[in-house]
Order: sequence, then structure tokens, then C-alpha cells
Amino acid sequence: MDKLKGKGKEVVGKLTGDRRKEAEGKTDQVKGRAKEAMGEAGDRAEGVKDSLRRDDEG
Repeated sequence: MDKLKGKGKEVVGKLTGDRRKEAEGKTDQVKGRAKEAMGEAGDRAEGVKDSLRRDDEG
């Protein structure tokens, strides 16, 4: 969601010449990408944990 909101702010900032709004948009996009990366890392960690658990049981 942050990426989409950020892209909108960036575009509005560019169209209106508002450098601050454009920078806020870019920052929001970076935050969105960071959140996605954290979620993906968590998903991978869960997969590894589940895999190890199955190995211990078998």
C-alpha cells in the first residue's frame, strides 16, 4: 500500500513542481519495499522452521 501511495505522491509532486511531495512519495515507496522484504524474509524463515520441524519428526 505504501508503494502505491508513494507513487501517487511522487507523480503529483512532479506534475505540480512540489519537490517536497515528490520526495515524500519516493520515501513512501522505499518504506513499502522494505515492508515487503521483511514480510518475505519472515515467510522464508517460517518455511525453514517448518522444514526443520518435519526433519526432526521423521
